[in-house]
Amino acid sequence: MESRLKILQSMPIFGAVTDATLTFLLERAEILEVDTGGFFFREEEIDNSIYILEQGRVTIYRTWQGREYHLRDLGVGDCFGEMALMDCKPRSAAVRALEPCRAIRIEAGLLYQLYGVDPEQYLMIYMNLGREVCRRLRDADNRLFLNRCAGEAAGE
Repeated sequence: MESRLKILQSMPIFGAVTDATLTFLLERAEILEVDTGGFFFREEEIDNSIYILEQGRVTIYRTWQGREYHLRDLGVGDCFGEMALMDCKPRSAAVRALEPCRAIRIEAGLLYQLYGVDPEQYLMIYMNLGREVCRRLRDADNRLFLNRCAGEAAGE
């Protein structure tokens, strides 16, 4: 429990969240193990959970016209799944284990339980999640912009 608490404490999405709140979540969270090559989830699946990687590495990818396109790899202390947690839409990408993995799974329902106990901490987590999603959107926008500029410079 202590090592899991340290992982959460080091993450921006849990910034300014109390140890009591993190313990509340950890005591109720599911711990999920996925073998090498297994999936945490696939693109278009319905799920409203965020996953915090406690052990191992995963790859995130999307599929288009039968081909997989790599988006990024993540390791211990990284999170994934926050978009579906926030927007209640199907998964926008697949997450596959590159090696044996263990992750903390926090479902939207668990966060709603927190709302009943401590609405301020609930709001802090969602505010931090919004910031994380904005950081990722800003990064994606920057990569798209640079890609477009490189294409124009090459005369495309």
